Amino acid sequence: MSYTALYRKWRPKGFQGVMGQQHIVKTLTNQIMASRIAHAYLFCGTRGTGKTSTAKIFAKAVNCESPVDGSPCNECSVCKTINENRSMNIIEIDAASNNGVDNIREIREEVKYTPTEGKYKVYIIDEVHMLSTGAFNALLKTLEEPPEHVIFILATTEPHKIPVTILSRCQRYDFKRISIKTIADTLIYYMDEENINIEKNAILYIAKVADGSMRDALSILDQCIAFYLGEDITIEKVLDVLGAVDTQIFLDMVYAINKKDAKKCMELTDHIIMQGRDINQFIMDLINHLRNILILKSIKDGMQVLDMSQENIEEIKEQADKVSEEEIIYYIKIFSELEVKIKYSSRKRILLEVELMKLCQPSMDNTSIGLLQRIKDLEQKIENGVQVVAANSIKSNNIIEPSKEKTIINLPKAIPEDIKKAINSWDKLVEYFDSIGKQFIKGAKPKYIDGDMLYIVCSDNVGKKYLSQEDNISKINSGLETVNQKKFNIKIIEQDEYDAMTGEAISNHEQEILNANYDELISKVNFDVTIQ
Repeated sequence: MSYTALYRKWRPKGFQGVMGQQHIVKTLTNQIMASRIAHAYLFCGTRGTGKTSTAKIFAKAVNCESPVDGSPCNECSVCKTINENRSMNIIEIDAASNNGVDNIREIREEVKYTPTEGKYKVYIIDEVHMLSTGAFNALLKTLEEPPEHVIFILATTEPHKIPVTILSRCQRYDFKRISIKTIADTLIYYMDEENINIEKNAILYIAKVADGSMRDALSILDQCIAFYLGEDITIEKVLDVLGAVDTQIFLDMVYAINKKDAKKCMELTDHIIMQGRDINQFIMDLINHLRNILILKSIKDGMQVLDMSQENIEEIKEQADKVSEEEIIYYIKIFSELEVKIKYSSRKRILLEVELMKLCQPSMDNTSIGLLQRIKDLEQKIENGVQVVAANSIKSNNIIEPSKEKTIINLPKAIPEDIKKAINSWDKLVEYFDSIGKQFIKGAKPKYIDGDMLYIVCSDNVGKKYLSQEDNISKINSGLETVNQKKFNIKIIEQDEYDAMTGEAISNHEQEILNANYDELISKVNFDVTIQ
């Protein structure tokens, strides 16, 4: 006998075999037991969630001679005939290829005749959204008032394309994506029955890649078994078949991008290519990894949302603490656009490497986002203290020559660790304020000048007055103390005050040099900026 694919071999024959759709199964079995069967049903949902299987089981159950708790017995002659695809009462129609008015007219003529055996004649119209407008109009009257012995079951992945006049005549059931755990448990059971050894991690990865589709999971599993016939199936073998990569590489890639390590990014890309992995799949998995990071950063109970092992969640959580939400959203936007561009390109590796280089070197990105990233990098360097060095001494009648070969502008000393932590945790203070206060807190910037004082710099006098109120100062102190476990001396000032205070750090002699002929100085001197 010829081989039967796993998804066909293990197609459920009763409602108890329909996984992840208990809300639909319970409703349909109750209808059968109470003899409250409707004349038209609409099954909606993504691929592989059990629409057609449920339709066949329901068609069998309504005709079964002795149903068990609303499910077909699979023992009577009617059930056996349907299981062997010999029944004249179950008519399956593919609306993608039979979508004309004439096809619907044939159905209208056939429904007049009673079933040859059993109680009902059941029409299962798959991908019903593909019917033409004329075909839908021809179906309307028959769908609204069919003969008592006829049931219509319409199945579709795109219910929004179905006319409202059709929707209003059907009982609608929405099939959910099947959870990773449900798919994994089902695959483990099937593999035990098939006597095939497979790692649990491999099963979990297949269930994850299937994206809620049991049929996709079984098809991937079938492919892996065929490729490694007679061998144990491991996670590495599944990755080989799918052209995917181990999850560790996504952690490494995000760390490399965040550290602006272009060399590491190129090495990881080369590793992916040398292993023969699919770049499209890698980008999709990387976007999913970034999405997981964003969930852990943005949602209070994010760990409950992620359907993955505790070990993986801990690794992602550790990485989430080192990357800001703005950066993650930026990365997702870049790679989502890349996914679209790369789909039809013959130079996928080059496109990927170019985007990675842009992320590691913002100076290469001339977009507004790249410009903002460059400004952010400069702000970080300034906050940490920078050293500006004039590479060449300049001789000019209009410029005072410096006494040394190099002129050093001494900006504030390195920031103390406790104040640096307070500055880095400033965004967490937002939750201590109401909607108006949040805007002022977001607009203010924590700065360090000298001593043990933390300066809160407001853009204007309005912000200064608001944050200087006693209750708002109390909120800031309380927030800083809660987040950093330490009390801080704070002072709220305007931007102009901050500029005046930091300007005093420049010596008089250096100020004369800068003021003598500023435009000419800038045009002739090359500045090297390094972290102090």
